[in-house]
Amino acid sequence: MRLRVRYAECDPFGVAHHSSYVPWLEEGRTELLRTTGVTYAQLEREGVFLVITKLELKYRRPVRYDDLVEIRSHVVGGSRIKIRHTYEVALVERLGAAPDPSDPAIPSDGVCAIASSELACVDQNGRPRALPGWLAS
Repeated sequence: MRLRVRYAECDPFGVAHHSSYVPWLEEGRTELLRTTGVTYAQLEREGVFLVITKLELKYRRPVRYDDLVEIRSHVVGGSRIKIRHTYEVALVERLGAAPDPSDPAIPSDGVCAIASSELACVDQNGRPRALPGWLAS
């Protein structure tokens, strides 16, 4: 999933604020689920809620206002109740052009941040419940 860094997501120096990354990861995870033909809204109507129990985020290089980034989301495991994801926030475009890999402000692989998350499945009362079978596999 690609997105352009918005002005409101940046500090006074034009660098994306660290808190901006969390919604980007959520959007990536939401779109990954959508590729299965199911939306979060559908899951919730069925009484399936996914809550974050763990989130780790490592910032390798800053992304800036108006950069185009790609959020790469992957399911990497889980259990009967939990599901784990990994993410990469990769720079696709800066100043209207592909990033220059010789620029020390840009990682050679273009990945500016890496993250992982763990989500637990709960019911409408917040009690743990099993993930739907197709989501647990």
